[in-house]
Amino acid sequence: MPSKTMHFISGFSRSGCGVRSALAAVVIALNTQALAAPGEGTAKAAQDERRIRTQLISPDAVVISSELGGKIADLNLREGDAFKRGDKLVGLDCSLYEAQFKKAQASSDSARKLQQVTARMASLNATGELELEQSAAKAREAEAELNYMKTSMGKCQLTAPFDGRVARRMVAPHQFVAAGTPLLDIQSSSGLELQLIVPSHWLSWLKVGSNFAVSLEENAKTYPAQITRLGARIDPVSQTIAITARILNDNQELIPGMSGWADFNTVGNPVAQSEQKNEATSQAPGMKLVNQ
Repeated sequence: MPSKTMHFISGFSRSGCGVRSALAAVVIALNTQALAAPGEGTAKAAQDERRIRTQLISPDAVVISSELGGKIADLNLREGDAFKRGDKLVGLDCSLYEAQFKKAQASSDSARKLQQVTARMASLNATGELELEQSAAKAREAEAELNYMKTSMGKCQLTAPFDGRVARRMVAPHQFVAAGTPLLDIQSSSGLELQLIVPSHWLSWLKVGSNFAVSLEENAKTYPAQITRLGARIDPVSQTIAITARILNDNQELIPGMSGWADFNTVGNPVAQSEQKNEATSQAPGMKLVNQ
């Protein structure tokens, strides 16, 4: 049986109307039908409009490099190993720097004693003012060299700036590295953040403090999350904005790089929020809800 839309087009054709008029009539008719009786597909599309991809990132991620050149003497950490703040990550063979430090220390002691003797002789009018100033300058120069070597010695051991894990090891023990060579890629294991790129028109209802649900694919679990920061600018080309969120529970199984879907269908919708609580125990197969 021909549809009402086809009769509508035939009527326009018989009356002598142009093709564009007929097409415009079809569009109006279809829009009217869609508004009058939206189907399940329309409701599902509206629901999907508030779902978007997200990824867990580490707030502290850094590539450790050495400020000195030398041979790696101590490197026990491998990819995936955990460490605490202050733990030694890499140790360099600093025997050469130790020898230079001892030399600088001896030079500093000698220059300081020379200054003391010159000052004593100056008090007895046995030497001139110029010799006194020169001895003081040499003492300061030797002290500066000693401090320089002491600082260099402190850079022979690279310690962890935060609690975390090794994401990548780029060198091996006994390898000689130049100054500035990347050694380890480390990432913080706590305070992980969710990174999202959302349409800019979401700002009409999305605010700092808004709660939502995030379903991660790697462990098939759903977590409660909250918006913590909004981006500083909107991309004028894509009309999107970056936002940052955090998972409310402290979950040790989470690691950077996990990804999934952020569901904002309950944000600003009291009815949906109530339905979400009632359906919390009936999650999709394979998905587990982590209690808030």
